[in-house]
Amino acid sequence: MPTPLDPNSIPKFSDNLVIPPIYEPTVVKNHHCQVKSHDYTVNVSEFNQQILPAGFPDTTVWGYGGRVRDQETGEIIPHFRNTPGATFETQRGIPINVHWVNDLNEPHPLPVDPTLQWADPNHLGMPMPPFPSFPPGFPLAQYPVPIVPHLHGGETESASDGHPDAWFTAGEILKGPAFEKSRYRYSNKQEAATLWYHDHTLGITRLNVLMGLAGFYLLRDPHHPLDRPKSILPKGKYEIPLAIQDRSFNTDGSFAFPEMGVNPEVHPYWVPEFFGDTIMVNGKVWPNLDVEPRQYRFRVLNGSNARFYNLMFSNGMPFLQIGSDGGYLSRPVRMTSLLIAPGERADILVDFSQLVPGTQLILQNDANAPFPNGDPVDPQTTGQIMQFIVIDKPAITPPKLPLMLNLIRPLIRNARKRTLVLVEIMGPNGPLEVLLDGQKWHNPISELPLVGSTEDWKLVNLTMDAHPIHLHLVQFRVLSRQAFLADNYLTDWVTLNGEPPLNHPTKILPVRPYLLNGPVTPPPNESGWKDTVRANPGEVTTIRVRFAPQNAPIITIPGINLYPFNPTQGPGYVWHCHILDHEDNEMMRPYKVRNLW
Repeated sequence: MPTPLDPNSIPKFSDNLVIPPIYEPTVVKNHHCQVKSHDYTVNVSEFNQQILPAGFPDTTVWGYGGRVRDQETGEIIPHFRNTPGATFETQRGIPINVHWVNDLNEPHPLPVDPTLQWADPNHLGMPMPPFPSFPPGFPLAQYPVPIVPHLHGGETESASDGHPDAWFTAGEILKGPAFEKSRYRYSNKQEAATLWYHDHTLGITRLNVLMGLAGFYLLRDPHHPLDRPKSILPKGKYEIPLAIQDRSFNTDGSFAFPEMGVNPEVHPYWVPEFFGDTIMVNGKVWPNLDVEPRQYRFRVLNGSNARFYNLMFSNGMPFLQIGSDGGYLSRPVRMTSLLIAPGERADILVDFSQLVPGTQLILQNDANAPFPNGDPVDPQTTGQIMQFIVIDKPAITPPKLPLMLNLIRPLIRNARKRTLVLVEIMGPNGPLEVLLDGQKWHNPISELPLVGSTEDWKLVNLTMDAHPIHLHLVQFRVLSRQAFLADNYLTDWVTLNGEPPLNHPTKILPVRPYLLNGPVTPPPNESGWKDTVRANPGEVTTIRVRFAPQNAPIITIPGINLYPFNPTQGPGYVWHCHILDHEDNEMMRPYKVRNLW
């Protein structure tokens, strides 16, 4: 059996931060020589990568690979592969087409739990106890490996959204339906934003993402003042994406991941949350970045399975947040700490110009795991993210930002309010599963919004943890959070509906009689476009969701489609918790956008 690697034995800040290169597209033009699309082929494969510092073994990972351009030299690398993957650099108004190729030809190195609802390419079905230990687990579950990519935050047609059931394996016949379902189109009509892509296969998302299947997707708008070539924002080598992920390792360099579930007689390998004991940024453990005394732009992504981060600099210096999940905020927000949940992104500006050369800063974290009521971080390991060292160069004072960064129009509700509960099912040793509105994945679809409609969703959290709730297709607005009598509500909800999981449509229990105090508006850095929202325990989180594009007029008409595609066609969309371990065990529900007819 592999021996766990002590995180305290790993030297910190010995490796430099790696900045992922940019995918190089094939530019397709029409007969008028106008750009029609940018096309890519991206392969998913297994390889070894030096994630731990020199002197430690390398790590077997999975990653996205393709043709890239080195940002410093301009050199074209025909087939670059890495975790995280290379970055898609895209432009608003120019669609891209991606042919995703599954080249995973070895069994999954992590334990696939077939007692969950999952892809099941071999039609293994639901096994019954006693269950084998892992390894070897269930060979028919370990191979072949299904994948399906999802552009997180994208306004994407259903067939290209990465529906959890739209997976494909290596060696499928590359023609007909099997070929088409691995060719995705992203229209890029939405606002400039920091998006990301990752695997989304039913029941094994947590495993595929942990192995390395994630990367950045930066959408720029040449007509926005902040995205123009002469914009005042940092660019080039001063604009850096930071994918923060926690991992654990074995002494042989392999990823360490739980091989026995908390309730092994029910789910032999599934655990409620995975928390690694080391922090990886852009595929390096505890890296260092040398910075000039000037302003930098960091595109921060929490790409962890379950860990929340509350980030701050070791000297307490402030920074500015200028963007959230779906694009620029209306105004810059001055902050000294940033709470970011799995799946969320934050676009921040950090000014190092006032620091003397040689200053060493550590980006720190103090978020409990699970958040907010779990164990505190170890200040020597998971309490540290990466280091910055200010080098000896002339200081450059950053230009003043405009007071208004973006015009964000209000959303006006023109359809129903939904009350949706988050509820946990307990087993003898801990959670068995977590459910949305008491329903399992395979139950009939209950969320059927009308295209063009704007709804309020009240997320009633009856669990002890915060859950980052993500909706596909849409960017929404956070309206409020409000404390409520959670125990009383749960008792009355179970009296009304019965013990979950439910085998009937959920009966709505109005939450108003249980509310405490008054609603609390979101902090300024959550006032923009969001696709992932933190639903805190003991609170009702209300979001306003419009099933129309970001750039739609203030007034939209239910039944009128304003997307550049038909969102009512195809396999549909999903909403789920972005704690991947929860998502893989029932905390995900399908939804479909419908027409009037």
